[in-house]
Amino acid sequence: MVKSYRQKLGITQEELAWRASMHRTYLADIERGARNITLRSIENLAQALQLSIEGLLAGAAAPGAEPARGACDEVLLVEDDPADIELTLRAFRRAKFSNKLTVARDGAEALAYLFRTGRHAKRTGGQPQLVLLDLGLPKVSGLEVLRQMRANPATMAMPVVVLTASGEDDSILECSRLGTVNYIVKPIDFGSFARVTSKLHFNWTLSAPETAGRAPGN
Repeated sequence: MVKSYRQKLGITQEELAWRASMHRTYLADIERGARNITLRSIENLAQALQLSIEGLLAGAAAPGAEPARGACDEVLLVEDDPADIELTLRAFRRAKFSNKLTVARDGAEALAYLFRTGRHAKRTGGQPQLVLLDLGLPKVSGLEVLRQMRANPATMAMPVVVLTASGEDDSILECSRLGTVNYIVKPIDFGSFARVTSKLHFNWTLSAPETAGRAPGN
């Protein structure tokens, strides 16, 4: 996708790398689909190509586009509202992110997942690379989840983005003191998600394009 836009503008790979403040080798890997891409890199490339972030990502679905290869970093969504869960999933689909998204529907389940206790005691694999944390959770509040995360060496440095119904919530200040990356006022849309997470060194995996003419149900 990046290469085709670059060629339409008639600029070299070296020039685009300079405009986007990235190493040419890194850009070359992105263009041939050999490297995952951070959201900050997507933001820089979109600006360099004079495109919106959404416009650049839309090109990933063009025929012949290749998804980035590599490990698919996990996002843990801690949210109890089914409507907000669906809106978050929709935001991921619109952005064409295929990162694994795990949902915990209350604070107790989130802690069990993170600390591998209860029904998650035998969970294998690494820890989520990002937590999207609602504050208004049943059983254990989002603020208490965050406090326990920051008190445990296994999760104390894990990036957390808080989800809140209002930016005026007094808990936001406490979350900031506890080292959250930022917050998003629900419902989540791609624009707000991109702005808040663009500074994270997090690998996003773009989904593969749909295959034309695929039989229904396959």
